[in-house]
Amino acid sequence: MPTNRRSFLRNVALGSGAIASALPDNSYAHAMQSAQAPFNMCGFAAPKLSTVRIGLVGTGSRGTGAIDRLSYIDGVQITALCDKYPKHLEKSQAILNKKGLPAPKTYTGEEGWKALCESNDVDLVYVTTPWHLHTPISVYAMKHGKHAASEVPAAKTIDECWELVETSEKTRQHMMMLENCCYDFFELLTLNMARNGMFGEILHAEGAYIHDLGKDYLLNKTGYSDMWRLKENTGHQGNLYPTHGLGPIAQCMNINRGDKFDHLVSMSTSDFTLAPALKELAANDDFFKPYAGKTYRGNMNTTIIKTDLGKTLMVQHDVSSPRPYSRIHLVSGTKGAAQKYPGPERIALGHSWMKPEELKGMYDKYTPPIVRHIGDIAKNVGGHGGMDFIMDWRLIDCLRNGLPLDQDVYDAASWSSIMPLSEASAINRSKTVDVPDFTRGAWKQNKPHDMTLNGGGTTGVRAVLK
Repeated sequence: MPTNRRSFLRNVALGSGAIASALPDNSYAHAMQSAQAPFNMCGFAAPKLSTVRIGLVGTGSRGTGAIDRLSYIDGVQITALCDKYPKHLEKSQAILNKKGLPAPKTYTGEEGWKALCESNDVDLVYVTTPWHLHTPISVYAMKHGKHAASEVPAAKTIDECWELVETSEKTRQHMMMLENCCYDFFELLTLNMARNGMFGEILHAEGAYIHDLGKDYLLNKTGYSDMWRLKENTGHQGNLYPTHGLGPIAQCMNINRGDKFDHLVSMSTSDFTLAPALKELAANDDFFKPYAGKTYRGNMNTTIIKTDLGKTLMVQHDVSSPRPYSRIHLVSGTKGAAQKYPGPERIALGHSWMKPEELKGMYDKYTPPIVRHIGDIAKNVGGHGGMDFIMDWRLIDCLRNGLPLDQDVYDAASWSSIMPLSEASAINRSKTVDVPDFTRGAWKQNKPHDMTLNGGGTTGVRAVLK
């Protein structure tokens, strides 16, 4: 058993009962597996796929958006769709039919995704289901010889994080978490600037997911199937959705590629909105009665992470307070800083934010190749302003050219692990909790992912009728 994993489990065991109870029961069982040196998936390049045959699981709102975007990319064939609800499949089939694309096989039922993963006409399983299915489907896909790409978070527990890592290493199949915010235009600009040393040594960064989902989603009968998103906010604390804010700043700080998360502390407010709103709704609508009187996640969670090299990251989460959307995206170094929220986008290489003409100069010089190559097309196709399409195009282009992915399984695990670890800290008076090293020491040698299009950039975009 790797020393760092043994140490992590020992530290948890020596902690309070509250922390121990918030973490998985079978972590020790996972950790007792063979101590044989694992295959390092960082920088791994799978054999080229001239055509990427995609099986998509979960054809609700995120799924239909993904189907539409993927249908524009050359070398993609959507060969299979799966959803618990047949009506969702009908809508997805209609999207492809309208564009004159071949009809995929369809699977339905609670475990129809297993048959999709077992099929011999799928290379990549693309997962857009509720959170609790992300790891089971991804693991099953990899065990059946498919690459996996999952919506965020990739895992909900530390055990699931390790299961993703160990399965990817054993099968040598890619597992990418579909963290679209890493492909936002400004986030890509600041990442390229960071790589070129414009901010100096980055010592602190901040990210967030502050998005009022209350009225339109969490408290809406049709916002999420079976009210699953509200249920995720029931009986939990901590940061339930860390990766949108965390992913881009973790890349700027070379997490898992020269540095790693070491430990964190987390604190949540009480819930001041969800429980009162549900009590009021239940008084007039029997549908909401099962949700009244329950304990809900506190409105704002703040988690602070310290890295092995002594740097810090602050990540916030609030989806139930009426305030403007923000991912913060602050990168602070010894020579300068960048911040996106509140707008406008800002960069400073001194004590003052740059004037518009100076900022334009930074865009002209440091806009990365992927944005210059596909950015305008992405804006036209759409998906959160185009970042979703850039993410999908880059994933397919890497698979078709046999290139390593920008996000690997260690990123999926470490970024997702903040969800259960922040809860473990928040419910125990913000005690310190260690973050496991999912690379098992390989972070010291792992290199940052390549931001160029070297060896790739060959995938075209179809003119598909909308």
